[in-house]
Amino acid sequence: MDITGSRRPGSALEVLGVFSRLGLTSFGGPVAHLGYFHEAFVVRRGWLSERAYADLVAFCQFLPGPASSQVGMAIGWRRAGIRGLLAAWAGFTLPSALLLLGFAYGVGAMGDLEGAGWITGLKAAAVAVVAQAVLGMARTLASGPRTATIAGGAVIALLLLPATGAPLALVQVAVIVAAGLAGLWWVAPPSSVAEGGAADGERLAGAVRPGAAIACLVVFGLGLAVLPLLAAVAGAGGIAGLVDTFYRAGSLVFGGGHVVLPLLQAETAGTVTHDEFLAGYGAAQAVPGPLFTFAGYLGAVSTSGPGGALGAAIALVAVFTPSALLVVGALPYWDRLRRAVRAQRALAGVNAGVVGLLAAAFYDPVLTQGVLAAPSPPSALALVVTAYVALTQWRTPPWAVVVAAGAVGGLLL
Repeated sequence: MDITGSRRPGSALEVLGVFSRLGLTSFGGPVAHLGYFHEAFVVRRGWLSERAYADLVAFCQFLPGPASSQVGMAIGWRRAGIRGLLAAWAGFTLPSALLLLGFAYGVGAMGDLEGAGWITGLKAAAVAVVAQAVLGMARTLASGPRTATIAGGAVIALLLLPATGAPLALVQVAVIVAAGLAGLWWVAPPSSVAEGGAADGERLAGAVRPGAAIACLVVFGLGLAVLPLLAAVAGAGGIAGLVDTFYRAGSLVFGGGHVVLPLLQAETAGTVTHDEFLAGYGAAQAVPGPLFTFAGYLGAVSTSGPGGALGAAIALVAVFTPSALLVVGALPYWDRLRRAVRAQRALAGVNAGVVGLLAAAFYDPVLTQGVLAAPSPPSALALVVTAYVALTQWRTPPWAVVVAAGAVGGLLL
């Protein structure tokens, strides 16, 4: 069903093809994923402008759940409607979910992957991809003295405040809010907006009917309120409890990625052993795609619910459903808001803050885990430089860089 009432410039099959390639090659975690998306959809295909892409990233920083997956859903929705959203989610998510399901069935023969050379190569490729994305976005969104100052302040805050014990997810949200306020007070809007034009002339989402958007937000809230009651009535060990556990994890965690792990560990205590949890977490680091697919592994090995492939499917759908509901329900309002002059001033600050957030994340965890923690940091750095030159100067597709870096790492590191 088309809830947008508008024609789309692409097809769901096209979206599925692109995101499937990304799902097979996007190693390195959520920040790296945003770099892969930037290269694929802004630089190579022109599906979005730099500013529209940054607006999407900024929007998803305010939502709970996996930010990179939400950005992907929004891009798919913008390209091919609701079918495009589902195609983007399936293409980006299912490769890693299937690999982790295989691991849950006992495919762990490779043993400890932490020091494997091919893993080091994949991490090095992710460092190069993120560096390219951060520098590209900085040239567009933080090139002036004021926006550059906001971005620099965001980097400083994100590097220093977590060391004081402040929760990283809370610091990220606070930095984005502060950057928006700084933009509202200090940064002039783009000239086209000041003259009454729309930002970039682009829509981030289709013209969703108000009733459909509101219905998605209502369903999101009902899930948080009703599922715990259903789980209590059904008792321990049932499907309702499994759905409740993973729906709540996808609804309440800001920052995504590794931030969801403590909640998942607490929620699955008693149904997943500590060794099973750690083994699955280790495997999740070695597969491409979103870390939230770890939920599928937990659903497969959990003693609550049906387990196996069905348990994995239930957990996977439950953990990502809140993200889809929030994107469809909230993005149309963000799309309208960002066109107002005052909103554009704030958004210019938010976008600079996003650049700072990505730059801070480039240092930790991307650079620290991809180079500094490598068995041979100089060799890993040499591979990063090679991958960066291939991406930026030779215009090599990111998937080819990832595959080549993994092969070189496996042979030489």
